[in-house]
Amino acid sequence: MKANLEKLENNLATLKIEVDREQFEEAIEKSYRKNVKKFNIPGFRKGKAPRKIIEVHYGEEVFYEDAINYILPEAYAKAVEETGIEPVSQPNFDIVKLEKGEPFVFVAEVTVKPEVELGQYTGLEVAQTVYEVTEESVEHELEKMRQNNARLIVVDDKPIKEGDVVTLDFEGLIAGKPFKGGKTNDYILEVGSNTFIPGFEEQLIGLERGAEKKIQVTLPEDYAVKDLAGKQVEFKVKIKEIKEKKVPVLDDDFAKDVSEFETLQELKEDVKNRLIKRREELQRAQLENDLIEKVVEKAKVDIPDVMVENRINSMINDFSMRLRYRGLSLDRYLEMNNLDMDTLKNKFRDDAYDSVKTSLVLEAIIKKEDIQAEDEEVEEEIKKMAENYNQSVEGIKKMLKEDQIEQIKEKIIYQKTIDFLIKNSKIVTKKVGSGEQEKEEEKKEAENSEKLE
Repeated sequence: MKANLEKLENNLATLKIEVDREQFEEAIEKSYRKNVKKFNIPGFRKGKAPRKIIEVHYGEEVFYEDAINYILPEAYAKAVEETGIEPVSQPNFDIVKLEKGEPFVFVAEVTVKPEVELGQYTGLEVAQTVYEVTEESVEHELEKMRQNNARLIVVDDKPIKEGDVVTLDFEGLIAGKPFKGGKTNDYILEVGSNTFIPGFEEQLIGLERGAEKKIQVTLPEDYAVKDLAGKQVEFKVKIKEIKEKKVPVLDDDFAKDVSEFETLQELKEDVKNRLIKRREELQRAQLENDLIEKVVEKAKVDIPDVMVENRINSMINDFSMRLRYRGLSLDRYLEMNNLDMDTLKNKFRDDAYDSVKTSLVLEAIIKKEDIQAEDEEVEEEIKKMAENYNQSVEGIKKMLKEDQIEQIKEKIIYQKTIDFLIKNSKIVTKKVGSGEQEKEEEKKEAENSEKLE
């Protein structure tokens, strides 16, 4: 077999592949053995006619189709290996020569992984925000624990106030007409949580159980259903139940109830230690993200559309899985938000492009710096897995498949690459107070939540 490579513009490449006649003859014979039982030739029992007789009756090309299907994938795979190209799309095949007793020649056109022009990736200055864990940080965390452990008590004789949890029915109207998805019964809402449409929760304050009211609000400009964004809406509301939060006292009894500790002081120490660890992890993650972003910005690469589309499809599959965990199908999500698949794909496009570019740039650095996963590093990672799963190292090794071993190596190489970039950068630290840290953590939580909205 011979393969000639020609690289074209836009990351396209053509492989002209010549399969010798002996190899093609073997494929035709294989096709004959597969299909012989389909032919009923006079003078022969069905399925017993010689190949040459069948070819006389039906033409020499009668077995070509299956022969080509046998030979194309294998010959293409060998040509890819020989030429060292990295395809990122399915190939388009075009037959050039197909004659009896002659080599079989075909052309495969495929999109290949683009070359990356690295910019500066060492000596970059990057800021690292260091969040101090103060007494205020600990108190803030304890207050969240108090709120999460609050009891809800039904009250019949008090009007709604901020912090109460209410059960209500509502129906939304635009210009006096109901709109799709605007009606819900037994909706549970914490007043003051700012989780509903802006301006809605405040108008519930002062209402009593059984009260009915018409509430006027304006839907946000970034409302998920585009046809309703920015419109005036009237909600007919009925209050069905009001529950008041009873927040526990912060004392030793509270510590015993919510943790394995006997005293509040012990709980505070544990909260402080967990905050320190959590914030160190967040600081490291922010540093990595900022540094990678700078490295990627300085690199140049012409990314094929097919790579972006493949990443979009992967991201949508992940998104669909997260929806299923919430009991919602992707089709139902699209229907609820008045979206089609093309619109959803466009929402992921920028992130997909950035993700592909980041992967390509890091791969180029790994190749240039010859960063590899050593055997002892793989062994150490497997030991950690064995400890986590309470299994023996040998037991874990027997369970791991080849592709899983490769994933372990990729994880090690990725982390070594990040460590290399950090080690070779100029880090400028900036300390901020605990209040800023709380805001940052809340922002991160909100961003993670929005990914499913």
